[in-house]
Amino acid sequence: MVVTQLAFIAVFYANYLVLVPQLVLRKRILAYTAANIVLVSAMLTAMQIWHDATMDEMIAHGLARHGKPGPPRWLFVARDTFTMLLTIGASIAIRMSKQWAQAEEARKEAERSRTEAELKNLRNQINPHFLLNTLNNIYALIVFDKDKAQEAVQELSRLLRYVLYDNQQELVPLVREAAFIRDYIELMRIRLPGSTRVTTHIDIAPDSPTLIAPLIFISLIENAFKHGTSPTQASNIDVSLTEHQGIVTCGTRNSNHPKGGNDKSGSGIGLGQVRTRLDLMYGGRYEWQRGIEQDQYVSTLKIDTNDRPSDLHNHR
Repeated sequence: MVVTQLAFIAVFYANYLVLVPQLVLRKRILAYTAANIVLVSAMLTAMQIWHDATMDEMIAHGLARHGKPGPPRWLFVARDTFTMLLTIGASIAIRMSKQWAQAEEARKEAERSRTEAELKNLRNQINPHFLLNTLNNIYALIVFDKDKAQEAVQELSRLLRYVLYDNQQELVPLVREAAFIRDYIELMRIRLPGSTRVTTHIDIAPDSPTLIAPLIFISLIENAFKHGTSPTQASNIDVSLTEHQGIVTCGTRNSNHPKGGNDKSGSGIGLGQVRTRLDLMYGGRYEWQRGIEQDQYVSTLKIDTNDRPSDLHNHR
């Protein structure tokens, strides 16, 4: 019995360690089949030789009666062959499962690396986009109020520190992001005509531990300032940023003054990048609704920053 078990173990590990990696995983199925036929035949032959020698030894010592009828030899051969085939099948299944797990882990690692690279590339694109819009605003401000332009440059210096240095991590404290948004709105408010009313509602606890993707909301707010102002008509821009139980909500409501094709106040790529970043970082954990309501453009973005599965759905 010990020798029989050792034969099965030899068949298992010959497949698990050698035959499956070298032949099956390389799609050499015929060679694998032939190798197992040779292996099983050799093991069965060795087992029968050992069995005959053992029986002769037992008969010589009177432990078994010579000539006593018993089951035919082919029955034992069939039993051992079937058991070895099961052993081979088990070795294939276990080895392939291990290979699949390794391949799946490698795929996930490659996906993580690709996602990180895409996010880094998007952040690098967002920064010039934001700076271009802000510099355009200051350029327009210089024309009619140099004192306000100087004040705007000071505001911009604080924003630049955040954009160029503080937001290079994958996630930043929500409190710092809220402060950045507040400074940005104040910078934009300087150049607005008197006919434009700007209201803000930022309700983030000073000790909030929530982390958020940097600059994830700024394109929404830029869009509100770009399309919510008019030099000839009364306009309004309302911006809110709140947090409740890990759900961060950024809402904007503004007058709808669509800009023409010759407007150069922005690159036109901000909102598309927001969607891409949301898919990469918060896929299935955000809800973004936007559209025209009573001549007002309304955008509401909710992000679930909790680790638990989200109840939010991605509305495309």
